Amino acid sequence: MTSSNAKAFIQRGELKLLSGNANLNLANSVAKSLGIELGASEIEKFSDGEIKIKINESIRGKDVYIMQPTSYPTNDNLMELLIMIDACRRASAGYINAIIPYYGYARQDRKTRGREPITAKLVANLITQAGADRIITMDLHAGQIQGYFDIPVDHFSAIKLLSSYFIDMAYNKGDQFVVVSPDLGGVRRARAFSDYLKLPIAIIEKRRPEPNVSEVMSVIGDFKGKHAILVDDMVDTAGTITNAANYLIDNGAKDVYIAATHGVFSGKAIERLSDSSVKEVIITDTIQLPKEKQLDKIKQLEVGPLLAEAIHRINTYESISGLFDDGE
Repeated sequence: MTSSNAKAFIQRGELKLLSGNANLNLANSVAKSLGIELGASEIEKFSDGEIKIKINESIRGKDVYIMQPTSYPTNDNLMELLIMIDACRRASAGYINAIIPYYGYARQDRKTRGREPITAKLVANLITQAGADRIITMDLHAGQIQGYFDIPVDHFSAIKLLSSYFIDMAYNKGDQFVVVSPDLGGVRRARAFSDYLKLPIAIIEKRRPEPNVSEVMSVIGDFKGKHAILVDDMVDTAGTITNAANYLIDNGAKDVYIAATHGVFSGKAIERLSDSSVKEVIITDTIQLPKEKQLDKIKQLEVGPLLAEAIHRINTYESISGLFDDGE
């Protein structure tokens, strides 16, 4: 038996949860659900922008979980994650598990023209080489990114959580509600969402003349006179999703809700959502929402309990398959 295989059969040590600066609220939520304290660490920056990390308690032989979505500022948060993984490895942690609720660079997952990088793969290599033993993430923009890692990846979906928000108002009311995929690539996600709610789906056919710009060509399915729920993995600049929402309203939908796992909200996203015909935007807290980006129509659902249960099961070698669902 090789040393790497042998490691899988060694009893996991005491659970320790650490966090970078990207989403301390979520880290504290997970710690609370686990009934533990968040590990003591310091993260500082030198005057030139270099990141300094110090872990202020022993993690030797421990089963360490590092919470750090790589959201904006993406490069700073990614470097924090890499440095913290390296610090844990050099401190002789037993296992190092990187919890990346939002995986930055996921949209650069393939080459579409010559001389382009595949940055999602590069980031996977960096995290692995830094010393991570396992990745825990949610709703990757491209599911195949799991295969970019040569270590275990537990890929969870927020589809069940997001759909539960609509249970009381929409369950099995196909004459009043419809789930809408904003593009052909999101059909599987929309189908899983609609299956939970027992609703029909519609699909928007669009084209992208340039990045972050889209034009609706047509809609496959019946949405006129219905409440539409647009389902996506993320809302970034909100240009595509608000264009789709406005198109649905202009062509006969009663109103439009948005349900998405990750609220990236870059550029003019908040302004666009505020000015749009969207009634509510339902997201999760995989990305911390700063005060200046909070709107009355934006509702955040907690993924902390799901991640905490996953951590507990991994730490105790219990099956986690029951925590997965049919989302992408």
